[in-house]
Amino acid sequence: MESSSSAAPREGRVTRATVARHAGVSTAVVSYVLNDGPRPVAESTRERVLRSIEVLGYRPNAVARALKTRRTHTIGLLVPDNSNPYFAELAKAIEDAAYARGYALLLGNSDNDRHREKLQLAALRDRQVDGLLVIRTSTDADLSDPRADRTRVVLLDRAAGTLPYPSVVVDNKRGAHEGVHHLIGHGHGRVLCIAGPGDVPAAVDREDGWRAAMAEAGLSTERLLIRTGFSRWEGYAAARSVLARTRRPTAIFASSDLQGIGVLRACDELDLNVPRDVAVLAFDGTQESEFTSPPLTVIQQDIQTIAETGVSVLLSQEPPGQPVHVIAPCRLVIRRSCGCLRTRWRRPPAAEQPSGHG
Repeated sequence: MESSSSAAPREGRVTRATVARHAGVSTAVVSYVLNDGPRPVAESTRERVLRSIEVLGYRPNAVARALKTRRTHTIGLLVPDNSNPYFAELAKAIEDAAYARGYALLLGNSDNDRHREKLQLAALRDRQVDGLLVIRTSTDADLSDPRADRTRVVLLDRAAGTLPYPSVVVDNKRGAHEGVHHLIGHGHGRVLCIAGPGDVPAAVDREDGWRAAMAEAGLSTERLLIRTGFSRWEGYAAARSVLARTRRPTAIFASSDLQGIGVLRACDELDLNVPRDVAVLAFDGTQESEFTSPPLTVIQQDIQTIAETGVSVLLSQEPPGQPVHVIAPCRLVIRRSCGCLRTRWRRPPAAEQPSGHG
């Protein structure tokens, strides 16, 4: 017959005192087990308390604990578009990194709207998150809090510029430069750049990388630039407008995977073969880019590194000081859309490679 000490109460709310009585310890010992301190607990006692918690189905009051410790063990993430596969994959990686550290993630979507961005930031701060990871809508996005809230903020994906926040971004200019240099290595002299919005730092840097690669090769960029949004539709519309010209580009650098996918659709409708008639390169390297036809050659961002580093910087206990700015890696992933069909494209000898990135 099971003893009363191992049986769960039949009714009533289970409290910390209930757990203490069931385990035969004080409420302070239960607290030490739950909070892993501040005083040590014998292993046999710890196991007895944990067994009582399981038997009773006790759930600590997160609100009360937050009021006492001033920590909610939640972090907020604000993205410009949660339907974009890149931001969706990044959010998943951040959620995993937060979970591994005992934190929950609250997600907000600004929908590329500055007013909504400000409201979402306020909503996340109102929930007293322990920190905010923010991918801002534009260079002049207002991330300040008029209540002088001290919630820690780390910027992702888009450089901090003059803002006083730490950041974790990839070297967009260098990555774009490498990708366009690869297209030029295939013999393409007319490389169209479908850039992102001019007020988005990452888009500007990718455009600059394209310009630098074209300039180093002595190639003109005249009438080879379109700035638009990062969506499939906008990539499609941009490609349709240019590929209908008599003198069309022979290669296209799309500043996002979604734009690149739109380009592939436009080429298909115009009966242009990719890569024989038009080579295509995109930036981001989401899983979606692997399943297009043909598979997209991409500049792939290291999502896992961005997520892990962003969460680590956000939860760092170091006192505020000079903001830390981390450059995460990105790499060229060669697939069929650039013209590398059976053999991998070979880089020029080191002596022929560009010496800088502008």
